[in-house]
Amino acid sequence: MSYMTLQRKALIDVLEQHRDEPLSADRIITLIGENASRSAVYRNLSALEKQGLIKKTAASGSNKTLYRYVGSDECRDHLHLECSACGKTYHLKVPATNALINDVMQDANFQIDSSSTVLYGICEKCRKS
Repeated sequence: MSYMTLQRKALIDVLEQHRDEPLSADRIITLIGENASRSAVYRNLSALEKQGLIKKTAASGSNKTLYRYVGSDECRDHLHLECSACGKTYHLKVPATNALINDVMQDANFQIDSSSTVLYGICEKCRKS
């Protein structure tokens, strides 16, 4: 059983406000502000990961750990597209997600966990820059 402490609430608020961004622990601590306890942030990130509310990934071309919030309704049953240049995450629309998942199931007899699947590429804005 986990309690909704002030630290956990502040962490979840930051993650929800930045749900389309993979965030480092340092960035999360900065966003929480002066009341952030480094140990509480790491402890809560670990607990939220075990609960399936965040996904932990490595930054592209780095060993830095990033956290992406997947606890919102917007993230459920969506494949995620992540720009390798700017790091922004996009949600693939449900019809496209369902079509891809069904095609993979038929072709490879493989079931995809859409809530934890990220496809990497370059977004339109970064391609234009």
